[in-house]
This record gives sequence, C-alpha cells and structure tokens, in this order.
Amino acid sequence: MNMTLNTDLIENVTYDEITLGQSARLLRTLTLADIQAFAAVSGDSNPAHLNAEYAINTLYHEVIAHGMWGGALISALLGTQFPGPGTIYLEQALHFTKPVRIGDTLTVTATVVSKDDAKKHVELDCQVVNQKGDRVLYGMARVLAPTKKVRLPRVHAPHIQLFDPEARFTELLALSTGMSAVRCAVVHPCDVESLSGAIDSAGYGLIVPVLIGPEVRIRHIAEEAGIDLTGVEIISVPHSHAAAEKAADMAANGEVEVLMKGSLHTDELIHAVLGRPALRTGRRMSHVFRFDVPLYSKPLLVTDAALNIRPSLQEKVDIIQNAIDFARIMGVKIPKVAILSAVETVNPNIPSTLDAAALCKMAERGQITGGILDGPLAFDNAISAHAAQVKHIKSAVSGDADILVVPDLESGNILAKQLEYLAGATGSGLVLGARVPIALTSRADGPMARVASALLAQLAAHDARRNHLHQA
Repeated sequence: MNMTLNTDLIENVTYDEITLGQSARLLRTLTLADIQAFAAVSGDSNPAHLNAEYAINTLYHEVIAHGMWGGALISALLGTQFPGPGTIYLEQALHFTKPVRIGDTLTVTATVVSKDDAKKHVELDCQVVNQKGDRVLYGMARVLAPTKKVRLPRVHAPHIQLFDPEARFTELLALSTGMSAVRCAVVHPCDVESLSGAIDSAGYGLIVPVLIGPEVRIRHIAEEAGIDLTGVEIISVPHSHAAAEKAADMAANGEVEVLMKGSLHTDELIHAVLGRPALRTGRRMSHVFRFDVPLYSKPLLVTDAALNIRPSLQEKVDIIQNAIDFARIMGVKIPKVAILSAVETVNPNIPSTLDAAALCKMAERGQITGGILDGPLAFDNAISAHAAQVKHIKSAVSGDADILVVPDLESGNILAKQLEYLAGATGSGLVLGARVPIALTSRADGPMARVASALLAQLAAHDARRNHLHQA
C-alpha cells in the first residue's frame, strides 16, 4: 500500500493504522539554492558543497549535496507524511553510497518492516534513489508512532531568501582581473576605518596608496590597530584641509589617478578638487552608489545621493550621463535608467515629474546618450515589472533598471540607507565628473565596502587611461 500526499491537508497515520509493508514516498530535485540554504542553516560551509573551483579537484569533480541533506528528506517524509505529525524520531541509521549532484531528482521511500505493540515503535526501511535508479542513501529508522489522529491544514515552510555577500564581492573583484593597481591619494586617513580600508585595498592589488595627513597621527593609529605601513608612502601635512589641497594638486599634476576620502568632510575634499581647473571636465560632479541588493537580480546604481542637494534639470543631465558612462565601464552595454518620482504620471505640481519627462525627451534627441531612459516612475514601477503591469505601464526599464535617478539628495540618501539597513544591501560609492575618480566612503562603511569603492575607482581610472590614449 502506497501513501499519496494531499497538498491541502496534513494527516498522520496512527500506530493502529500502520501495517507491515506499508510505505510512502516523496520526490525532490536538488538545486544549488538547496545546497546554499542547507549550508546557511546548518553552518556546514565545506567547500566541497559551495566552491565549484575547489570541488573540481575532489573525488567527484563537482559540487555535491551535503550528505545530511538526503537524511533531512527522510526526516521530512517521516515527520509530515508517514507516519506524520506526532511521530517521534528515535533512531536512524544512514549509509551513503553515491553523491547527490545538482539536478538529481531523488525518490525517498520509507517501508514498514516491524511493529512493537507494547512500545508503539515502528521500524522503517528508508531508501533514497536518484533518477537513474541508483541508490544514494539507505538505512533503518525507528520511530515512536502517533496514537492520536491528526488532520490539519498544511503549514508551509518559511521562504528563505539567499544572499551571499562574499560571493557578490568576489564577483565584483573579478572585474579588475588583469588590471594594474592605480596610484591613489588617500586623503587624511586619520581613523582606523579609512586607514585599514586603504591598506586592505592595496592588499587586493587595487591601489598603490599615498597617505596624506599628519604622519605622527597616522603612524600612531596604525600601531594601535596593528596595521603594517611598511613600504607605504606618507606625505605629512598638518591637517585635513592641507591634505585635501595636496591631494588635489597631485591629481591635477598627474601624480595620482585616484583620490580616496579619509576622515574628513566630503565638502572639504570636493572643494579642493573644484578649485583645480585641470581637474574639471565641463560636467557636473556627481556621486553614484553601487548596491548588491538581496531581492534584486543584478547590481543597482543610485544617483545622486551624496553630492548634489537639489539638482537643476541641466545638472540632472550630467548626473545621468555620468551614471550611464560608469555603468558601461562596469560592463552594462546599454544601461536602463529609471527616473524616480512619487508617481508615474507627469504632474505640474510635482516638479520632479516634469524633469523626468524632459530628460526622457532629451535622451530621444541625443542630449543624453548610451542608455535607455524612462520616467517619471515610482519606485515600485522602476523595480517591479509586475507593479508596472498592474498600473498598465509599458516600459523597457520597469523591473530591469540598472540605474535609479533620484529627484534630490534627501530622497536619494534615504533610499540608499533603506537599501542598506532594511534590505540588507551591500554598497560602495564613487564621485564622477572630475578628471580623476574619487572613492567616497561613509564613516559607517565596513572593510568590504571600502575595498569595493577602491575597485570602482580603479575601473574608472583604467577607463580614463584608455580614453586618453584613444584621444592621443
């Protein structure tokens, strides 16, 4: 007798209903997400299950499932189906005979081989076979069977949203493969975070740091934090203002290709850059955040959330063009740009909707190039194709945006912090529009974010090199 599953209800089989030879089964196909979720829940991060490069050199030459994932399927069968709710697991023998690979479909079967009327114990022969008929796992289970009938609406397991920031970070680092480190002025690195971020970035081969600030103070911070400054160039200046001025001079003279903000105010550094005509490009300088968001399928750029407070229409042209050009540097051939507002229709009472409509028309006329623009779009319509469909919005951008353009700094800053603190996004940032990119980090940024910002700057600097050679 074989049990079948009612998907709406969960019903157990009591001890008195169980007969010798009675069995039940379930089917499950292994996915990479299953392996990742099991690793997250169990803490078993064995690289044989998670690292494809490592797994190539193992016995099975590819990633395989945790052995106990198969054991968990047996537990699921016994606990939810046969005997079902009320079952107490007493003992389980497991024998592992074949690896389980991604894409394998397993059939799990439990068959009653004995009953103990006095103790209400049941022994079951458990078999797990793959789609080829190969047995991958087997063993005897002994359970205390339920004596009371249970018939309840089925409770569905919680959804697990998998997000691996280390993997996203590794993927980002891969963009710089083969690129040389760029000489970078680190401006006033007078706290542990900014100093360690610069040295970590150097360790990844992204920058050659030139530390500009009070040398005694920098060395004291390094000593207290255990940061090795051997071989690192330090240019001693008395304070943050002098550091910003010196760094801007070095950039203007071509002595460095990147600037990196340390523990000074952003305005102080940007003012020094703006004071050097040699660093101007004719474009408005703007900031771009790059976020890896757990619930979004690809990296997302947000601009401008850090530099321009209330940008005019013409300034928004530069902000968007800067972001498009940078997205292309990051490998997005034709970036999709969502121009955000509170609504998706043009409303004369909401100036940002008028700007959005004008910007889209300007793109049609070639005044903004290299991307696909749409707006005004509310945030949900920009991110979700379903939301746009419900509102009958036909858009090549909705649900697939690469760049979100915010109306002003306030809304952008709020959005960026929501992505980080509520959505679990990992972010990095860069100032564009000057002759050299500026890695701009927040005091709250961790080491990974600081290294990521240095990498963005390295990519932008190498692109500037190529453009210079092409123009020459």
